[in-house]
Amino acid sequence: MKRWGDLSHDEADQLAAESVLDHAEMAVVVTDRFSNLLYWNPFAEKLFGRPSKSSRDTSMLSLGIMEKDHPLAIELTKHVLKGGVWEGTFDVRRGDGTIVYVRAQAVPLRHPSGSVTGIVVTAREALRSNEREKDRFGLLERIGERLAGSLYVEETLKRVAEMLVPQFADHCFIELMEGDRLVRRVSQHVQGWSPPPGTWKPIGAEIRYPASHYADTALRRQETLLVEDFATSNFPSPSEGSAKLCGEVGMTSAIVAPLCVRGETLGLMYLGLSNLTDRRSPHYDAFDRDFVGAIATRVALAIDNALLFEEERHTAESFQKHLLPRALPQLDGLEIAVRYYPAAPLASHGQGIQTQVGGDWYDVIPLSAGRVGIVIGDVEGRGAKAAAIMGQLRAALRAFAQDDKSPADILARLDEWTRIIADPEKDDSGADISVPPIVTCQYLVYDAWSRQLSFANAGHAPPLLLVDGQCVELDIEEVGQPLGVRAKGLHADLVYKEETRTLPPGAALLLYTDGLVDRRPGRDGRMPTDAETLGVLCEKLAKMADAEVERVADAATVAVPGEIDDDMAILVVRSSQSDLDVEERTFPAQPIMVGEARRMASEAFGGWNVPEERAELACLLVSEVVTNVVLHAAHGSVPRRELVVEGPPLPFEESWDVPGFEDEVVSDKEFTLRLRRGEESVWVEVFDQDLRLPRIRSAGENDEGGRGLYLVDQLARRWGSRPTREGKAVWFEIPTRSR
Repeated sequence: MKRWGDLSHDEADQLAAESVLDHAEMAVVVTDRFSNLLYWNPFAEKLFGRPSKSSRDTSMLSLGIMEKDHPLAIELTKHVLKGGVWEGTFDVRRGDGTIVYVRAQAVPLRHPSGSVTGIVVTAREALRSNEREKDRFGLLERIGERLAGSLYVEETLKRVAEMLVPQFADHCFIELMEGDRLVRRVSQHVQGWSPPPGTWKPIGAEIRYPASHYADTALRRQETLLVEDFATSNFPSPSEGSAKLCGEVGMTSAIVAPLCVRGETLGLMYLGLSNLTDRRSPHYDAFDRDFVGAIATRVALAIDNALLFEEERHTAESFQKHLLPRALPQLDGLEIAVRYYPAAPLASHGQGIQTQVGGDWYDVIPLSAGRVGIVIGDVEGRGAKAAAIMGQLRAALRAFAQDDKSPADILARLDEWTRIIADPEKDDSGADISVPPIVTCQYLVYDAWSRQLSFANAGHAPPLLLVDGQCVELDIEEVGQPLGVRAKGLHADLVYKEETRTLPPGAALLLYTDGLVDRRPGRDGRMPTDAETLGVLCEKLAKMADAEVERVADAATVAVPGEIDDDMAILVVRSSQSDLDVEERTFPAQPIMVGEARRMASEAFGGWNVPEERAELACLLVSEVVTNVVLHAAHGSVPRRELVVEGPPLPFEESWDVPGFEDEVVSDKEFTLRLRRGEESVWVEVFDQDLRLPRIRSAGENDEGGRGLYLVDQLARRWGSRPTREGKAVWFEIPTRSR
């Protein structure tokens, strides 16, 4: 009789170490001190997906440990080689692309002398152990973390599919409702495989499941359904091609979960297993169904948040887009390019999902005689309120600009308007404590014929001047306070000063808001200074100094690395290389000079090849305007601030055909006639020393005069007047092509 533990010779052979390890349902791997593989049992090959023992890569990392866990593997090696014991979980990607979670323990392999000569690793699949639930909930937590950082629908769906395939499923479909249609938005499959055309519906296709299909049932019941084994189930297929492909890939199991939030069904998530991968368990069970249901709840919430965010962002962007100029005017002697970009969402700033449109704006305003007003501005803050304030300021500035006042006067009026639109607030005593919005703005007026640039600045960053291969800030002597912050009692005329520069031929100006140079901290957490980002911007733009304005604008948007921290507006203008046609002459303010002025205009228009019909019309209106100037020069100009005029003044608009006008008027006053030719129009300006601005008056049926400006108003495309330092200028525009 044998004692307990006595073995026969055959039994002893079966208990040899290698024989036992060959049958063990646990991976055993042995490495040397340099992590080179010395031994692995058959289960290790099955668990890690190792193809064969003849593989050239013999390091422990060749077992498929994912790159993100490589530092962990290196640390455990160091720890065990020092005599310690390590236990933890690795993510392992097998040869077929599936990901398994491996629970491993590593202990030192010791020489009889006691020195550590290697490492012994024992491992098993975590999902097959009592840690299955813990591992699944870990996956659920990781999915939640990835979804929490997603603000866009497409990105959200992509992240979900990448987490589930091939880790938890071989096939993943996500379909969302668009009205009453179910549209496929995701079709993700195991690596290296895609459904052939004409089988499973592609992305963007409408999906219609048969009435008794399990997916249709899941949608109607708003319930997660499990098909544990297709071999024992019978469901109708959406199409013949779909059924055929299911048989070819060997579909084994599926889970369908409706995406429901706030009582509304957003769509459907479909997960399936097939024979395309070698899984230990090719079927889902009830635990998997509950797990997918929990995932679907989080996915639905993330999709709902993303849809709400995109809707809010689209609304705000559309709001701001319609507040900005729809199209830029075609201007003579000036090339223009503009860009606007909203900032990225603020989720990374801990402020939740916020729409990053704001108060940045630009504008290009046609002024008198071919001149142009150029605006760049930035309302402090972001969101719909800042955009609404921006819209009011832009509309007000366009209205103020039509007066053709100086840039300093325009900013002074805009500063007053900024205070008017402030939200009304009162303290306990009833005193007004309204705080106006803070706005930086720069307004420039450019004359392409003289190349003269007049501007005033309200706390805004100076434009960048690109000329002769260099990029420098435009020299500004007086930078006033931002709009809305002027101290009480200080008149705006003292804050904003007008300056004048002459642009070189072909020079470019880049006007921008601070979003162009403000960047979020990099990965190192360091915030670049404004000087650093401006230096980078100028360095790259200097290389583009002679490029087209569209290319300059594109280069500026990407010149500074990093994610923009604020919305960004860019406006690029370039002066003409060649001089534009202009004729100018000063005449004595005498009736005989009306014919001389008309003759000058006729000769100029003929030399410019203006069509005869257009030239005659322009000459007629020249006579009307010049006649009014000469007529009123015979009567002393009225001081601008004098309220009482002695004697009845002769109306400004009287024509020269009035009693007594044929008498020679002796006057030392002068007028200047300036003619300008553009691509599609000619402009006529008449300057005199009279401070009174003209207006159209109604002439009676029997009146001999009073119709001069009426003719100008009816026959010219545009006309107007503006004050000058010496008096005023009356101008009109005649198109050189038929209207």
